[in-house]
Amino acid sequence: MKSPNWFTQNRLLSHLRIATAGTLITAAVVSAIASFQPDPPNTRLTNDNGANGGYVSAYTLATGNPYTDATLDECSISRGRQNEPAIAVDPRNTSVLLGSSNDYCGVYNRGIAAGAVGPIWLGYYRSENGGASFISSLVPGYPDDTSPYAALSQARTSSAGDPVIAWDAHGRAFFGSESSGDPAGTAKTFGDVWVARYRNPDGADAPTTARDGLEYYGTTVVASGSSAPNLLGKFHDKTSIEADRTGGRCDGNVYFAWARFTGNVGQSNIYVSRSTDHGVTFSNPQQLTSQVKNVQDPSISVTGNGNVYVTWDQGTTNSNQTEGVGVVKSTDCGATFGPEKVLVGYTGYAAQDVSTPQPIPIPQSQPDDPLFNEGRAASGSLARDCGDFADACQSGYTFFRRATNTQATADQYDSNHEWIYVVYDASKGPILETGTTYGTISPGKAAQTAAYFVRYNGATGAVDLGPTLLDDQTVGHQAFPDVSADGGVLHAFWWDSRHDPCYSPIRPFGANRTTVPSLDVFATTSSNHGVSWTTPVKITDTMSNGNFEQFDNRAVPFGGDYLTITGLGSFAFGTWTDWRDTVQGTDPRESPEDEDAATADVLQCRTLNTIQTKKGTFSFWSGDLCPHDGGIDQNIYGDTTP
Repeated sequence: MKSPNWFTQNRLLSHLRIATAGTLITAAVVSAIASFQPDPPNTRLTNDNGANGGYVSAYTLATGNPYTDATLDECSISRGRQNEPAIAVDPRNTSVLLGSSNDYCGVYNRGIAAGAVGPIWLGYYRSENGGASFISSLVPGYPDDTSPYAALSQARTSSAGDPVIAWDAHGRAFFGSESSGDPAGTAKTFGDVWVARYRNPDGADAPTTARDGLEYYGTTVVASGSSAPNLLGKFHDKTSIEADRTGGRCDGNVYFAWARFTGNVGQSNIYVSRSTDHGVTFSNPQQLTSQVKNVQDPSISVTGNGNVYVTWDQGTTNSNQTEGVGVVKSTDCGATFGPEKVLVGYTGYAAQDVSTPQPIPIPQSQPDDPLFNEGRAASGSLARDCGDFADACQSGYTFFRRATNTQATADQYDSNHEWIYVVYDASKGPILETGTTYGTISPGKAAQTAAYFVRYNGATGAVDLGPTLLDDQTVGHQAFPDVSADGGVLHAFWWDSRHDPCYSPIRPFGANRTTVPSLDVFATTSSNHGVSWTTPVKITDTMSNGNFEQFDNRAVPFGGDYLTITGLGSFAFGTWTDWRDTVQGTDPRESPEDEDAATADVLQCRTLNTIQTKKGTFSFWSGDLCPHDGGIDQNIYGDTTP
């Protein structure tokens, strides 16, 4: 168990408005940052392995009254899948951390024979010891939730994901989500977005800060999709949330942004809504991007004077739109926003290949993942991830999806600057021929990918620092960087493959037809507003293979679309998707074995059954009969970072 005592000297920072890092970050703090050493083992947030108490109802956590249900019971022993982690530290008490993820722990809540028909939902993971350990739970409102809290949720869907978390300065926490799936079992994908609220049971600004964010008190739907099938129609996705903690004119406001995709015309725009009553109600959504399209991944920043910024990724279009980071600004507490502009340009990337789907040689009676809808590519079209059977690609590689992603934040305690700190992963160095259909620029063309940093001066409307590389490495890809800034110190981290034995700028993470462990997390910090960064430190104590085929009927890998770091002063904690607990195996449906030589296959148990009909004898595979045995044991881990 890691002790959080080394950062206790900085807890007073959460009660102060910080003028500049130089005036209030003491020499002792700077020394602690410079000498940071990882303290293994990493902490597991998702206790779905029958240990550490399993999953506990949010109602029980807050009230002490016992409650459980089939979903929570299944989550406690599922050894299931979790990805896209979120984490946020309480600004009133750095011992209190709240985390979340896309949590698949309940999908077998009807029993293995019924298949994976249960909910994918938002996790609620709570630490009261600075991240040394976590209690695992779910945000209320999931299907089968009959606790007294269930009636407080407006969520109308059977699944939820893309979690994001923000705290205000008064003990309240807010969980944002994209939410889909029809409880009636139809193909409708609702595409709602909603925000769940937590508070201190002792009231706002209660002196018992250890109880901050403990009591759930409702979920509000911010915007509803059009309930069209298969992600068509109006579909909301790619969420972001932030709350004003400045103590100023906008203090307590909650801001929520997302990308609205319109499937039938193939375009997307960024929308934002605000709450002035602590997340109980939200304003009508307003569109921020009227002059650009093909935009997603919004990120909200609030500066020390209460101004609100929303950034996003924008790709190229037929109108020669600049590829890069877009930005808008609000000077009236999010009521209105100014025109969009390009903050910085980049050469983006997206892992891609040419889809060549193949049928399972012998059909399967029941799919293992009827709820997994990350999308398949038609034959000959571009695929963003590759695996087996319907997910096979021409190159023969197995890899999870990844693409340029932007994250931004501001130091809400810095009243002297209106700086937005931006990180993104983009292409670096020459564009090379891959010799296959795999690429990151286009099929057959790829480049190394790296994490970049930019400081944007909102007062002048210009970049005044960067773009610079967070860690200029000649070997390894970097992906999904994130940054935190509150309290005068910047903290950044990312996925890194510098220790990948298969590394090449022309290949995916950990893949050369066969797959190997390749993913570590590295982190760095800056105490001078990003002018310089400390030597990056490896945070993971176990390197992961992110290419295990755990999704879409055990046929394709999926690691999510982001990692998250949170911080205050010199304290920081980062979370990532991790495969150290996954049990490798063989897929009996592959005959003969394919290019990955079982290195991407996971443990699964299937029987080959035959039936006799008037038309003849037919054979078919069963579903996976041992999903609890570790083949889909994907988890969220975290640790303190420099």
